[in-house]
Amino acid sequence: MKYFTIQVTAVTLSASLLFTGCSGMTPGESAASVGSVAGVAAGLIGSAAGLNSGQAAALGAGVGLAAAGITYAIAKHQADERQRQVAEENARRLYLAQSAERKAAIRRRSRYIAVRTSRNSQSTGKASCMVFDTEKQQVVGNTVYDCRETPQTGSTAKFDSYNATYVGG
Repeated sequence: MKYFTIQVTAVTLSASLLFTGCSGMTPGESAASVGSVAGVAAGLIGSAAGLNSGQAAALGAGVGLAAAGITYAIAKHQADERQRQVAEENARRLYLAQSAERKAAIRRRSRYIAVRTSRNSQSTGKASCMVFDTEKQQVVGNTVYDCRETPQTGSTAKFDSYNATYVGG
């Protein structure tokens, strides 16, 4: 019976993601969907592994909160010229200041870093960030991500489809 339930749930979750996708969602909605799916999956795995229903629910809730919490961005908007300039300057300065070992560690996680940029009239949240490509040595796109909290230096955050290591600014 448990195996059948797991199969039905997995197919339902997969189909919902396949047919609805996340591209039209706000960053907050995307965080909620990622957290929900991760929580349900962890709970099902725990249940299949023999945890009682209370333990499986606690596992699922914890994993769901952690997965949703890694998404820092609460809003995004187009950068103005000043924001783009500040982000590029911060990225180059901060990336060049890293030791060779630290640069290698960043590149092992992802080729992208997130840096702080200046705020403007559209900014919300506590910090405004942009994503920088360390291989191409340029800011990716023209999007500013407004963050609920300032990311911890060295942490990895997801900005749209980019996993970026936050290096400050």
